[in-house]
Parts: sequence; C-alpha cells; structure tokens
Amino acid sequence: MTEETADATAEPPGEAAPVPEKPPLSLLLEAVLSIGSDLELRAMLQQIVDTATELTGARYGALGVLDPERGTIGELYTAGLDDTEGRRTDPCPFPFPDGCPEPSPREDPGRPVLGAPIRVHDQDFGTLCLTGKHTGGFTDPDAAVLRALASQAGIAIANARLYEAARQRERWIEGAAAVTTALLTGGSAADALMTVAEGARALADATAGVILQPNEAGGMEIVTASTRDDPAGIVGTAIEPGSAVLVQLLGGEPVFIEDSATDPRMTTHVRSRFGPSMMLPLQSGGRLIGTLALPRRRGDRPYTAVDRLLATQFASQAALALVLADTGHDRERLAVYEDRDRIARDLHDLVVQRLFATEMMLESTRRRAAVPETDELLGRAVDELDSTIQEVRTAIFALQQPPAEAPATFRGRVLRETGGAAALLGFPPSVHFTGAVDALVRDPVDRQLLAALRGALAAAHRRAGVSAIDVEVDATAELPDGRAAVRLTVADDGREENGSRPSPVIWRAPL
Repeated sequence: MTEETADATAEPPGEAAPVPEKPPLSLLLEAVLSIGSDLELRAMLQQIVDTATELTGARYGALGVLDPERGTIGELYTAGLDDTEGRRTDPCPFPFPDGCPEPSPREDPGRPVLGAPIRVHDQDFGTLCLTGKHTGGFTDPDAAVLRALASQAGIAIANARLYEAARQRERWIEGAAAVTTALLTGGSAADALMTVAEGARALADATAGVILQPNEAGGMEIVTASTRDDPAGIVGTAIEPGSAVLVQLLGGEPVFIEDSATDPRMTTHVRSRFGPSMMLPLQSGGRLIGTLALPRRRGDRPYTAVDRLLATQFASQAALALVLADTGHDRERLAVYEDRDRIARDLHDLVVQRLFATEMMLESTRRRAAVPETDELLGRAVDELDSTIQEVRTAIFALQQPPAEAPATFRGRVLRETGGAAALLGFPPSVHFTGAVDALVRDPVDRQLLAALRGALAAAHRRAGVSAIDVEVDATAELPDGRAAVRLTVADDGREENGSRPSPVIWRAPL
C-alpha cells in the first residue's frame, strides 16, 4: 500500500473510530450477571424490570409478584411509569396478568404487549410485562431475550429468597435471645412485657407491639403498647367477651388479620388505625400469659408465611422466658420475705422485750422516788419508751407483709404511699385524682410531690385525734401566672397542740 493510499483510508483527524455495537447475547449475559450479584430481593426485582425494558427497547415495564395465598398480585415493580400510572394498570393477556401495564390513554392503544412468566422452583412467582417499544412492535428476538431473562431471574430470585430467609431467621433468633436475656436479668413484670412488645415490634417491622391479658370481665385488655406513633387510647382497650377473635386467643390459637380496619372480627375502636396484623398467644406449659399483637399501618405490605412462622416461634420463646423470669422473681421475693421475717422475729424477741423490761424498771423506780422532779423525768422516759415500742411493733408488722413490686404509674405510687401510711394510722386515707395524672405528672415533679405527700402524712400521724385524712391530686390546676400545674392537698381532722384544727397542706408545681 502506497503512502497516498494509506492516507486516503485513514480516518479524518479529530474523529473517533465507531465502537461496534455489542450483540444481544453479550448484553443478556451482562444483565444476567448483574441481576445475580444483588441478593436484596426488592432491589433485584426492580433491577429485573429495568433490565428487561432496556434490553428490548420497551418504554414501559412491570413485574407483578404473585401472592400465593390470595392468587392475586401482591407487589408491583414498574419502569417508565410514575406512581399514579403504576396504580392504574389493566390486565394483559399473559399468566397472572394483574398489574401488567397497558399504554395510557395518551399513547397508541394498539401497541403490542410482550410478557413472560417467572417461575421459582416450578412455582409461579409472577409475570414480567413490557409495552410501548420505541421502534414499533416487539420481535421474536425480543421475546427470546425476555424468556431467557425471566428464566435466569427465577434462579436469581430463588437464591435471593434463600439469603433473605436466612437473614430474617438470624434477626429473629438474635432478637429472641436479646429479649430472653433482658427478661432473665431482672426488672418488674411491666418492664418484662414492654421488653417483649418492643422487641417483637422492631423484628416484625410493625407499627405497634401490643400485649393483651385476660381481664376480670372475661375479655382481654391491652396492658402494654410499644408504638411508633402516639400510643394514646391504646392501653386499656379491651376485647369484649364473646368475640370470635377472643375465643381463638383464649384457646391459644394465633389469629392473622389482613386488614384490621375492615375485618368484621375486629371490634375495638383502635382497629381503624391498623391494617395487616398478627395476634399470637404467649403460652408456655399450658399456661396462657396473654397475647402478643403486631399490627402494621393500613396499606403496609401483608405478613408472609415466613413472617408468621418466625413471629409465632418468637412468641413461644418469649412466653417461656416470661415464665422463667416470673419464677426467678418469685424466688427473689421469697428470699426477701424470709429475711424480713427473720428480722421481724429478732426485733420482737430481742429489741421489744428489752425495751419493755427497761420500761418496767423505770416505772418501778419512778414509784419509789418521792422527788417530784425525778418523777416527772422518769415519767417522760417511760412515755418515750412506750412510744418507741409501738413504733417498733408497727415496723415488725410492715416487715411481715409480703413485699410488693413498685407501681409503674404515678397514680399507683401515690396509692402505695397512702396504703403504707394506713398501717401506722390504723385507717386508710381517702384519695382522689383529678385529670390525667399518669400522663401529665412526670419526673422530677412526681418525686417532689411524693416527698411532699410523705411529709404531710407523717405530720398528720403526729397529731392527736386524727381519724380521717383526705388526699387530693389535681392535674388540672393552675399557678397564679396561668401556667398548668399539679396541686396536692392533704387535710385531716386532728388537733394541734393548742387544740386548733390544722390547716390543709397545699403543694403546687408546674407541669
């Protein structure tokens, strides 16, 4: 070749050589490898429909995933459609067609649709549908590419499902172990139920974790609720006796709800907040502790068979852990009770008897003494000893009572204080609450109020002639500047040393 010929065949300066287009087989191979590299199922499904539209030149694509329990499309992944168009899709003439897109009214309604079923382990998984090819109708090579892609997608989906199921089981096992450890390390019964509710809610990706327990009316009542949203109005909600759901729950059977808001078996007023739900018995050794409910928001994805199985297993393990924790608490309470009983016996057999002997000696000495000053002094000593003996006997009585768990609510702590004072007073104080005290009175105001209540009750006990004490906690009060406040009022019918009636104790604090 001469220099002139070489120059004539060379490319013009500044222009790059055209890159040869990759054959469809090469593109398909790259697509298959790319799809198989992502084991997150939802991301993989979206990648499948995106790849199918790219390989065939389609404008619109959709992958409808079959819900095997309902026989309908449970999830829809689209390409080229916005959310509104993706929801307004019509059937196409292929297996399991629900959700396959047709052109919108603005497009040519005569454009053909291309589809292929996706099967996983010889089971129908869904359908991949395409439409709106840019260059006209779909060709036989397009159909072959789509079928090959659908076949390889089935293999990739099977692997992703196995991976996702293994990860899901791992999360539930780790979560159940964490909950069991937390339950067995101590805490009150209320804390234990909240631990179960919070752990299950997080694992199930639910909007709430709820614990129900049988009530005196024969129904079931929500006693604990862990929610992402406002929990107001949930705790205290009851399932009335005779409900079809209640019959299953009391029988230890799980209940699965597709839509709590519309299911006729659901009768509580909070059902309108929730959609898919699982209600699982907390049962161990034939003992029904309660029910674990895991509702999701309306419109959220339904629970799968794997979700139900893992949650049911979690509930069984949590119930066993609750029983073991309760048994451990019983052993601890028994040990404390035995120690308190021993201390009470020692106080009675040693301290009280010695004090009583000393009192008798002083009384005998006072009778023999003829000096008025000595008589008065010894008389006061005898009175003090007698008062001390009474107080020690009261302490012995309190020690011999079974230890009670600390109340979880502010209202319960107030009632515990007044109940403890009743042992010293000989009568129970009258207690009244106004307003939502449990919701409004928080730390540190609650501790300050309880300290003020103890002081007022102790002062009333020291007064003579006390036969009645009225305690009122008002969470609707106001301070002089108009701020919301809680007011404690303690009034009694005793007498001061000068014989006058005591003024009520009034304590206020801002909320």
